[in-house]
Amino acid sequence: MNVELIERARARIPSVPVLVNMVSKRVRQLNMGERPYVKPLSIDEDKADIALREIAEGLLIAEVDFSAIARAEAAHSRWS
Repeated sequence: MNVELIERARARIPSVPVLVNMVSKRVRQLNMGERPYVKPLSIDEDKADIALREIAEGLLIAEVDFSAIARAEAAHSRWS
């Protein structure tokens, strides 16, 4: 993985766990044959680098379901 791409992607997605999940999911999609949102720099460009470039360029975003988080926290507090 390209360190510069990681830093550019982290500028858009500062949460490392979220970024890791996004890259992982996107790599799986690319491996299953989905077309990249950016033109690969070479035939053998690493899929993780493609995913990071997509994130860094704002072509992939993360949606957070805050109501689901609130429900999970409420359920957890009932059991504590």
